[in-house]
Amino acid sequence: MAATQTDIGLVKQVNQDSLTVKVADTKLGEVSFAVICDGMGGLAKGELASAIVVRAFEKWFYEQLPLRLGQLKEAILRKEWEQLIADCNSRIRQEGSQNMGTTLTAMLLFAGHYYVIHVGDCRAYELTGEMFQLTQDQTYVAREVALGHMTKEQARTDSRRNVLLQCIGVKEAVEPQFLSGRVVPGACYLLCSDGFRHEVSKQEIREKIEEEVWEQVKSHNNQEGIMKGMNRALDRLISMSKSRGERDNISAILIQTMEEIQAC
Repeated sequence: MAATQTDIGLVKQVNQDSLTVKVADTKLGEVSFAVICDGMGGLAKGELASAIVVRAFEKWFYEQLPLRLGQLKEAILRKEWEQLIADCNSRIRQEGSQNMGTTLTAMLLFAGHYYVIHVGDCRAYELTGEMFQLTQDQTYVAREVALGHMTKEQARTDSRRNVLLQCIGVKEAVEPQFLSGRVVPGACYLLCSDGFRHEVSKQEIREKIEEEVWEQVKSHNNQEGIMKGMNRALDRLISMSKSRGERDNISAILIQTMEEIQAC
C-alpha cells in the first residue's frame, strides 16, 4: 500500500515537486513503484523539469516493466534507468538552456527486493524499528561530511547546504546513484523531497509512522484503516514542518509492506 502528500509550503508561488506512485497486482506478485522529483528554476521551469522526469519514468512503468517482470535483471534495470535519466537530461537542457533542473529518487519494490536510482538530495529511507537512509545526498555538505571536513551539525547550518553536486538538466552528464537490497517484511519505505525533512527529525518521522501506521498494522486493521493512518502520518509531519517555518515545497511517498512488524 502507498500514500502520497505534497504541499506548496509557506513561501513559493508554484509547487515544483512532482511525484507518482503505482501499485499493481501481477501474476508474479505485487509491484510498487514510486518516483519523486524536486524541480528548480525560475517561473514554471522547475515544475516542468520535475514533470518531464516523472512522466518519463511513468512511461517506463507502463511500457517496459511488464516486459521485464518475468526475468527482472538488476543490470538491465540499471541500464534502462540510467538511459532514461540521460534522455531527460538532454531534453531539459534543450528546454531550459541550463536554467532549470530537477533531482530524482525512484524506487521499485518487487519479489522481495527493492531497487533505487537517485540524483540530488531527495531521499529514500527504510523504516523498521529504526530509520535508515538508503540514498546518499549528492550535495556539497554531504561530500564534506563524508571526507571528514565538516560535522553533520555544521552541515545543517552551512550556507552551502543546498548546493547540489548532481542534478538532471544542468550539466552534460549525470552520475546517478543506484542501489538495491532485500525488502524487510513489515517495513515502511519513505521517499521525500528535502523540504519534508528540514524541520522534522528522523526520530519524529519514525515515531509518527509508528503511531499512525504500525499501530494499525499490529491491531490487524483493514487496508482502509492502514491507508488512513499512512495519510495522517504524512499530513501531520507536513503540518509540523510548516509550523516550524519550512519555506520549501514539501512532498513525500510512504509505502507499507504488508507483513507483521516488530514492535519498536
